[in-house]
Amino acid sequence: MSITRRHFGLGIAACGLAACSGTAPLAVAGGGDAGLASDVRPVPNPGYDTWVSAFRSRAPGYGLSETTLASGFRDAGYLPGVVTRDRNQTEFTRSLEDYLSIAASDERVSKGRAAFARHRNTLQALEDRFGVDGKIIAAIWGLESFYGERRGDVPVISATSTLAYDGRRGAFFEKQLIAALKILQNGDIGVARMTGSWAGAMGHTQFIPTSYLAFAVDFTGDGRRDIWSEDPSDALASTAAYLQRSGWTRGVRWGSEVGDGANAGSIIQPQPGGPRFAVTGNYRAIKRYNNSDAYAIGVGHLADRIGGAGPLRTSFPPDANGMTKADRKALQERLTAMGFDTGGTDGVIGPNTRRAISDYQSSRGLSATGEPSLALLRSLG
Repeated sequence: MSITRRHFGLGIAACGLAACSGTAPLAVAGGGDAGLASDVRPVPNPGYDTWVSAFRSRAPGYGLSETTLASGFRDAGYLPGVVTRDRNQTEFTRSLEDYLSIAASDERVSKGRAAFARHRNTLQALEDRFGVDGKIIAAIWGLESFYGERRGDVPVISATSTLAYDGRRGAFFEKQLIAALKILQNGDIGVARMTGSWAGAMGHTQFIPTSYLAFAVDFTGDGRRDIWSEDPSDALASTAAYLQRSGWTRGVRWGSEVGDGANAGSIIQPQPGGPRFAVTGNYRAIKRYNNSDAYAIGVGHLADRIGGAGPLRTSFPPDANGMTKADRKALQERLTAMGFDTGGTDGVIGPNTRRAISDYQSSRGLSATGEPSLALLRSLG
């Protein structure tokens, strides 16, 4: 995936699957530093301190004041968990079927319809001003932060400075650190409220700092571009502005599912044997937000579902184990009923389901492979 608006978010774009990745959460109930997981709290690191000192000496050349630097780094520190997450990223190869099962889950659709109704006036105003379909904006909000429920609690200055010092993309994250400090200097947010994902993606729709500087909008008119607020208006407006600048065409759909016989326009079939989609230039605008076919289809399909549409008409083929989604859901349901909790029954085989399979196999004296199969499903009755 190419780096565009931001590289890592908390919603489905980062596996959003965060809940399906098996990665420990960054925060627990309570919020603030006290609510952060222990490995994303600052720890002493002389090398980091030396790097920060050198950065601060050259920061005036970036237009940063000493007051901003003092405020920004007052409580900042090295976060070991940020480095661990950066180095341990796995290249997920989920099928489009699995991706859409999560992107347009029953819960995400129902919450999306409620969120759209709750913010209908704002979304209509954004559509009038920027020309971007309000349901698309709502869908991006849903995928990026579950409609604001998962905005992230990690201090952005600590996260970006840690990755600039000790990450795999030091130059990239130093740019994000500089941009984050400029946001503080501009007065859009105070340092205590500037939080986000472990990689510095911020707010309801998970902007990285450089993209915030380029696209963020003060829609409420209070003089601040506050994408962190409980009121999502500025964040949603910033997303609309981003899509508009990315070539969104007013009144044109993102695309649609088409039958096997269709061959007009740009038709894609991301998963062999699965649904085919006729896509437009607006589909490509969504990909500027996140350069992934699965993401763009996920946004478009979720937007359609928020608008009242039903599931895709075309079935996906069985997976490599010969199992359909119905088979996988049945497996999860039967394991859970037997006391081996799969963490959900969405038909997506993730770490929780594999753990449940292994536990079941061990309880029966079988080799604990954790692999789903039709034979296993049949053995469960």
